[in-house]
Amino acid sequence: MQKINQIILLFSTMLIFNSCLNQQKGDIQLVSPEEMQELQKDRSVQMVDVRSAEAHAIESIPNSQNIDFNSPNFDEEVSKLDKNKPVLLYCGSGGTSAKCSAKLKDAGFKKIYELEGGISRWKYEGFDLETKS
Repeated sequence: MQKINQIILLFSTMLIFNSCLNQQKGDIQLVSPEEMQELQKDRSVQMVDVRSAEAHAIESIPNSQNIDFNSPNFDEEVSKLDKNKPVLLYCGSGGTSAKCSAKLKDAGFKKIYELEGGISRWKYEGFDLETKS
């Protein structure tokens, strides 16, 4: 009987742990370029390019602001964003925005979207870019 109780306890603990993990993942959502374009229509969404200032100056997704993830003043710049409004992040291909999402989540941001595949996928899918010559 004790063995059965231990198995039930272990199973219950695993279910609770899995539930907590799923709740944490709910704060960050990967979005396709099509979904991102829809999200851009919401004026409360804060769109952030986390690439370098140089990369952002060459080309960027319209209406995005630049906060370089590798900049020494990244935390200071991010603190200017509203934690209660959705944040939409993108980088070159998706790796840096994933790191940034985790950092924003830890900082207390409520809803974070990441562009899956970054600006590379955005361009590949044929969506508009701002270019500065």
